[in-house]
Amino acid sequence: MNLLVLRFANVCFGAVWNRQHIKSVQVIFKEKIGAEGRAGYFDEYGIIRDVMQNHLLQMVALVAMEQPHNLSAEHIRQEKLKVLNACRPVKLDDMVTGQYEGYRDDPGISDKQTRTETFAAAVLHVHNPRWDGVPFVLKAAKAVNDSKVELRVQFHPVPGVVTDLEQCVANELVVLVQPEPAIYWKVQNKVPGLKFEVEQVRMDLLYAKSYLQAHMPEAYERLLLEALVADHSHFVSEEELRAQWRIFTPVLDELVNKKVEPEKYAYGSRGPAAADELARRYGMSKFGGGLTPYVFVGERLAET
Repeated sequence: MNLLVLRFANVCFGAVWNRQHIKSVQVIFKEKIGAEGRAGYFDEYGIIRDVMQNHLLQMVALVAMEQPHNLSAEHIRQEKLKVLNACRPVKLDDMVTGQYEGYRDDPGISDKQTRTETFAAAVLHVHNPRWDGVPFVLKAAKAVNDSKVELRVQFHPVPGVVTDLEQCVANELVVLVQPEPAIYWKVQNKVPGLKFEVEQVRMDLLYAKSYLQAHMPEAYERLLLEALVADHSHFVSEEELRAQWRIFTPVLDELVNKKVEPEKYAYGSRGPAAADELARRYGMSKFGGGLTPYVFVGERLAET
């Protein structure tokens, strides 16, 4: 919900929210746990259908949409639909699937040769004037090294920067949804002292610090309230649903028809190595940022 406020109520972000300034956008969903307790259900669908085609794609739509006429359900849905219609169907070459070792041994799995994916990384392309050429990365994983849900907007390096600052890394805006809600903006800063030394630091908005008295409702608490008051602004329309399936159905069919075997990865690892290869194709060393857990150091949030 805060994405709309962050984008449209702050002039600094509105001015740079385009292909000229943004290098990539990543939407990441990761869980330390595997399919324990629901493997029988999960094996029928896989992680692409479970979270990527719906939840993560909705976050992409909110990031990429144009400003709506107002914040009513009708106008928000119209702008999200325009983005989804501008998305090209995901290609198999732009996707990596994986399956953690031991998944097939779960007692809920009947087919011991199942190719159901527990990891997926896909690069999405939004073909419109604002976003053409910017890779939108969707990554969903189970049984990996940490648990978090986050949005990462990485910006281009500063063009024509002076020689002394050539090694500075690019700015990045991170919206952390779980486990600890936060927004932070990675910027370059001179380290205090007599030497000229520059490091990347974070300008943090920590919900736990800034909103000490605020009630933070659970997701289903908000969902039930909005259903009771007939507020549809955060629900998916039928047209959006069709558009989302248009993006993912071809590659889902291709995975089945070509009997693509998901790459094995160790339980508790970062995932399959092929995901890093896909990231490098798009100018990134890997998908996602540092490891959680995020911890408080004094009054700041530290990414370990």
